[in-house]
Amino acid sequence: MEQAKQAIKEIGSDPQSFNIMAPKMVSKVIRFDDVHMQDAIIIKQDMLSIGGEVAVSQHCFDLQEDPSSILISGTITQLHQLVEKLKRHYKRLREFADELENIMKRII
Repeated sequence: MEQAKQAIKEIGSDPQSFNIMAPKMVSKVIRFDDVHMQDAIIIKQDMLSIGGEVAVSQHCFDLQEDPSSILISGTITQLHQLVEKLKRHYKRLREFADELENIMKRII
């Protein structure tokens, strides 16, 4: 994210905008394993609703591979929004949100 802030600074943007714009410019792809397919479908729907993407198994919607791996792709802003959306769901998704939030703290 520091690289994005530096690029914004270099073009002469208002310094107050650095922390607003930089998270929208940095994308991350995060893999999760052993995700229940019911959860994967909800995570995908929530992420799509905010403009991100979640890659799931081709058998996800018929619930044949449970659990499975997923790839979450989005900007830092979208990932933060996803965490907030997932915290509104049932316990397992709230726990997933906590795990995603902890990963983001380490990589951002």
